[in-house]
Amino acid sequence: MTRQRFVAKLETVDDALRATDFFEPDAPALPFAAEGDEDFAAGDLIEVRLHSGQAHAQGARLARAGSAAAAMYEVAREFDLDPVFGPEVEAELETIVADPGIDDPALEDLRALPFVTIDNPDSRDLDQAMFLARLEGGGYRVAYALADAAWFVRPGTALFHAALARGSSYYLPGFAVPMLPRKLSEDLVSLNPQVDRRALVLDMQLDAQGEVTSTRFVRARIHSQAKLSYPGVQEFYDHPADGPKAHALAGQPYTETLELLREVGERRMRLAAERDVVRYRRQELEVTAGPAGTRFTVMASDRKDCERYNEQISLLCNTEGARLFAEAGRLPNLQPVFRVHEPPHHRRVAELARLIEALCARLGIEREAWAWRRSQGESLAEYLDRLPFEGDRGGLGRAIQRQALVINNRSEFDDEAGPHHGVGADAYARFSSPMREIVGIYTHKEALELLEGKAGEAVGPEEAELQARIIEAGNRAKRLQSQVTKAANKIAIDAILAPDLELPVDQRPRRRGVLLGVSPTKAYVELADPPVELKVYFEGLAEGPFACRADPSLLAMHCGAREVMLGETLELRVVGEAEGRWTLAPLP
Repeated sequence: MTRQRFVAKLETVDDALRATDFFEPDAPALPFAAEGDEDFAAGDLIEVRLHSGQAHAQGARLARAGSAAAAMYEVAREFDLDPVFGPEVEAELETIVADPGIDDPALEDLRALPFVTIDNPDSRDLDQAMFLARLEGGGYRVAYALADAAWFVRPGTALFHAALARGSSYYLPGFAVPMLPRKLSEDLVSLNPQVDRRALVLDMQLDAQGEVTSTRFVRARIHSQAKLSYPGVQEFYDHPADGPKAHALAGQPYTETLELLREVGERRMRLAAERDVVRYRRQELEVTAGPAGTRFTVMASDRKDCERYNEQISLLCNTEGARLFAEAGRLPNLQPVFRVHEPPHHRRVAELARLIEALCARLGIEREAWAWRRSQGESLAEYLDRLPFEGDRGGLGRAIQRQALVINNRSEFDDEAGPHHGVGADAYARFSSPMREIVGIYTHKEALELLEGKAGEAVGPEEAELQARIIEAGNRAKRLQSQVTKAANKIAIDAILAPDLELPVDQRPRRRGVLLGVSPTKAYVELADPPVELKVYFEGLAEGPFACRADPSLLAMHCGAREVMLGETLELRVVGEAEGRWTLAPLP
């Protein structure tokens, strides 16, 4: 059956544009009714709705034929990530729009508090808002408001079924495939500025050191004062005044929240360091794909201080939510979901220590500066934090950090509380992404039922089965996002490296990089431009001018007569591409 609403790819049939469902390979080509001034062409992608047998455009073009954004939609189709929802969901949306529950008398009215959101500049699904105040006698009040998606998306509804099937929202360069319809995730549920919204608020009190002394969970009505961005807040921190003029974020109702966010964030980071939580210093790869252009922009983006502070409040919320579940114990109708991250096995930690010791000896570098003083009680977090990441030896610091990263285990959702090594918590739950993860919606539901006294009721088999399905969906979504990101990044890297092959070998760019790791079959090199980590496979490079191999110690690779140690720079050149794999050869 032809869907009434879908993402269409336009094609020319008998000199007329026709629309085919992009996510249904056997769908028929339907007449397309172009409306407005948009100059649609064959190959364009656009969302359409059927009316009287014709496909009518719904909004602007999603991607122009042959554009970088169109390539990203191909990735979405490969993983069956359709952004359009079915008619049952649309019918429920109409009911919600008619009564969004903002005037619910059961909500506590917190609109007088100047909440504010801080997110990426282009974010539209605003999950969290915050309000911070200083307490008399020292300490802080931290009110963290989370979008009340659980009120709108309830088990048994078409919305919940659709969210469970997706598991989470998925992010690609240029667009997102939302877990919830945009009418919810970017409007009625999103904590948008200057409108009243429902929220689950964790109202926490912290002492002067940043430790939690009490937490209150309440469903409330809030009114965010502004939608701020990480770059804007960081600029306020770095330059609170521009000459005689104060920054635009100074003197606002929420200015104290921004100032205290820095204070509380620093204190929480200090507490994390005391728990030996490793602070990995890494750049995030940003791939930009516009709807019209054919070029990708790949850049490395350092995390800003304000992002780390915001992250600390989110972690605080999630650990407090997990504590609520853990302290409740085993109640008949309590079905919580935890995020568990086991620490690396002690044998892998010992292997890392030996590798660092061997690297120091092999390089002949100053042991006082580079050795891990593990026998003297130095934690891995303390060791990595004192290594240089810039300058002449910055590459070595990054290489050692990568060796520490690879010994970590993967975190998983589970029905049993367990430690989360990555954040140094005895128990951890995902409260902070209720519009982007089905686990967040379900976690809110369970917490609210616990607070309302419903967790003592007998649990039925459907509820126990639902908990298992939520856990499976959450873990599946994490793996799928990783695959999607990898596929999207590969397309961008392919577009950047492909022109190299059009040149004679000796004229191709010499791409500078740092050796971060070595295995028996390949090396891991972090390029400077584009700023990505690529694998250099030794297969096919055993002979000739580009011959290279792994050193038996796995501390170096041999490129002809030259030995390149971990952390050292080298230059590479693209020499071929086959079966989706680039061959980059280290140069002498």
